[in-house]
Amino acid sequence: MSSEGPHQYKQPSRKGKRAWRKNVDVSGIQEGLESAREEIIKGGIIAEKASDALFTLDTTGSEAIQRSYNKIHKPLKADQILAQRSAVPAIDARKRPGVTDGVIEPSSKRRKSNGVSHREYEKLKNRAYGGEAIPKDIVKTDGAPSHDPWAEANNEEQEPRFSYLEKPKPIKAPRTLSEAPISLVEGAKSLPGVLKPNPGTSYNPVFQDWDQLLSKEGQKEVEAEKKRIMEAEEERIRLERIAAAQDERDDIQTEDESAWEGFESEYEGEEWLTKRRPERKTQAERNKVKKRKEAERQAKWATQLKKRAQQAQEIKSIAKQVEERDKARQLARTRADYSPEELDDRRLRRRKLGTTSLPEPSLELVLPDELQDSLRLLKPEGNLLKDRFRNLLVRGKVEARKPIQQPKKARKTYTEKWTYKDFTVSA
Repeated sequence: MSSEGPHQYKQPSRKGKRAWRKNVDVSGIQEGLESAREEIIKGGIIAEKASDALFTLDTTGSEAIQRSYNKIHKPLKADQILAQRSAVPAIDARKRPGVTDGVIEPSSKRRKSNGVSHREYEKLKNRAYGGEAIPKDIVKTDGAPSHDPWAEANNEEQEPRFSYLEKPKPIKAPRTLSEAPISLVEGAKSLPGVLKPNPGTSYNPVFQDWDQLLSKEGQKEVEAEKKRIMEAEEERIRLERIAAAQDERDDIQTEDESAWEGFESEYEGEEWLTKRRPERKTQAERNKVKKRKEAERQAKWATQLKKRAQQAQEIKSIAKQVEERDKARQLARTRADYSPEELDDRRLRRRKLGTTSLPEPSLELVLPDELQDSLRLLKPEGNLLKDRFRNLLVRGKVEARKPIQQPKKARKTYTEKWTYKDFTVSA
């Protein structure tokens, strides 16, 4: 049933009272009443409701957007670990009587040296690692490694269906693994793991030691500054000479181009036409040259034989000299090992290993305005990690290398395998 009022759109006249009701359009009012009635049925008129009843605050977000974001931006492992929440409530930190944390306190008031007796320690270890079924020697104290990366692998037989694959090559230990490290200190002295520090580097040193170290380091800095100034002056002179030589070369080229017309080639004169060609040697002259070269070769060979015979006679004396020389080197090295005061890891040998130079050690010196009379006022300086790493480099345990800023990426080549051609026709 329609709710619209009667109307006649084709009636030309609206002057009569009878035509008023038919010709008045009330469809807008009827639509508003219907919409208000529907809002009341659904819960109330929207215009009369408060904002809290109409809007909600979304605190979770869209799951689809979150999944698409996680595909592009992978979260960090630390964030994943922190995001895990256990359903088990946290343990109460309050101390309650009669409840222990799993460690049985000894009956006597006097505790053991480490707090727990050996029997109680074994009981706790069995409980933690699964009882007697698990071996107890979890931590090996004998010093032997549990895995040898250079050990020979077991050669397992390859399956027939994988016969086309190349067999893996055996692992070979490097040749230098069995050799002793080469010390880079002057005189090939073996350094200890931790050097004895200079007395002048103490936070409260004796004045004589501190003054001697300050004068020594100051002299080094003065020499380094003089060397730097000298190198800068040499570079300036070199650049000036290059510029002067370039200017002189330009002037010579200009003069040559202007005077080119007055020059003659060496092949344009008459002397070149009358010059005699060198004559060929006769057969007798060639035989003389051949005999002379053969005589020289025989004399050289006789000299070598004579020298070998002489060395064979003197081989015992040479071996004795080499042995004495080795003993003297070993004795000097032993004396150097037992004189820690003379060891200095800054004095390196001239021939270094590789092209990379060792990093310079840090300056371990306290200036006069930094001296403190108390250990509490001392500022921590230095880096133990850098000191230990440089000690390994100087002792030859680790090779000195430059850090790779932009590593080269492996080039990948894509090719199509023609495995569809590898087939056999059954008879």
